[in-house]
Amino acid sequence: MKISFDLDETLFVNPAEVPTEPELKFPYNKLYRDRLRKGAVELLKEINESDTELWIYTTSNRSLRYIRGIFGHYGIRIDSIVNAPRHEAEVARGRSNFPSKYPSVYRIDLHVDDEKSVYENGIAYGFRVYRITNDDADWADNIRRELERIRRGKSENDGQTDR
Repeated sequence: MKISFDLDETLFVNPAEVPTEPELKFPYNKLYRDRLRKGAVELLKEINESDTELWIYTTSNRSLRYIRGIFGHYGIRIDSIVNAPRHEAEVARGRSNFPSKYPSVYRIDLHVDDEKSVYENGIAYGFRVYRITNDDADWADNIRRELERIRRGKSENDGQTDR
């Protein structure tokens, strides 16, 4: 199974608007200024310890090194990263009317994002999206439940799941 997370406003949030994890210790807090949503470290480490691959799928141009670096300092392993350049090269290929994210191309079972348009594209193109909001206090538990529901569906359907 694979789960992917968007970065901006999903895992990386504004601490003035959303509770966050403690910032990294000096000097890493100067290199990695992005702040993780509270509950992200525990959830992502649980995913690392499970049979689920952890992906980042973002429209950001952040480098793979930066993304792996910040999560690595929290003790989180990222299995794969799709950033804007990779999405453009492998998925969109110059098609301007193509969705900004298309997780099913990578066989991702669940994508977590804050964007309404990504959620709507999930409905239109047939991929699962959990839409997170700033006031979603139970977001991590909701994702755990959704992952369990997908796991049960996969085992009951011998690898086939419904949207």
